[in-house]
Amino acid sequence: MNSIEWAQHMAQQHSSLQIGNPPDLADVQRGVQTEDSFAASLMAARLLGFLEHDAQCVAQAWAAQTQRTGSFDPAAWPEEPADFGLSTEPSASAFPNCPQALGLYAVLPDAAWVARMVALGVPTVQLRFKSDDAAAVQREVQAAVKAVQGSQSLLFINDHWEAAIEAGAYGVHLGQEDMQDAPLERIRASGLRLGLSSHGYVEMLRAAQHEPSYIALGAVFPTTLKRMETAPQGLGRLNKYARLMRHRSLVAIGGIDLAAMPSVLQSGVGSVAVVRAITGAEDVAASVRQLLACMQAK
Repeated sequence: MNSIEWAQHMAQQHSSLQIGNPPDLADVQRGVQTEDSFAASLMAARLLGFLEHDAQCVAQAWAAQTQRTGSFDPAAWPEEPADFGLSTEPSASAFPNCPQALGLYAVLPDAAWVARMVALGVPTVQLRFKSDDAAAVQREVQAAVKAVQGSQSLLFINDHWEAAIEAGAYGVHLGQEDMQDAPLERIRASGLRLGLSSHGYVEMLRAAQHEPSYIALGAVFPTTLKRMETAPQGLGRLNKYARLMRHRSLVAIGGIDLAAMPSVLQSGVGSVAVVRAITGAEDVAASVRQLLACMQAK
């Protein structure tokens, strides 16, 4: 078989990773000048709908895997950290650890919601308070920190790292763009835990370079809560991401509800973040009880 035939064969073998409709073969072959395993791997990743930077990342990891094992195996999707240049040992510059299994992770719009979840025994909560009013942000963060005092719940603050430091929160969560602008050294020095978002291979590797306390993987399913630059990753990709990042604390996020949670947990992630499954529930307490029970039954 030539490289494109190998690529089509590989894409069929790994069809659970497919997103969207396969591109035209002309697009798949764009820029490919060789007939080798790297070319086949790159074109297979393109056929599966990976963004170009992620397709290149997969092909390079497959080449590293081939060199490490001594043979090219089209059935063996790369999932060893070393093949992606990842270390499994933390360095002195790593952020403080958080539990490998953060459990049910409720993402909440204000401090009142945080207090409700603490009362219901949710182990991990995130305050995602959206406001340009610095005083309002400070009040909500301080109220959320107060709400978790004396409980077992761990509180992460979305975006507002300065207010989180001042209030003494457990941790802060940043997106990819925020990660570029925030003073990570200052956050690390404060003792806060750090969670980082990711939406594919390159973003996972970029996040891992900062050695955060956890990495969020998503969006797993479609979500209407925020505009996403990337398509939903799906369960097939989540499984591969979780396998690659298995030495880290991981949070699956994006469109996850009670019905989807068992399949998500099969990936091996230690935490599942939910938003509408709680804040949009008719009976919030009952929904939380069901979600907690599902987490505990994994």
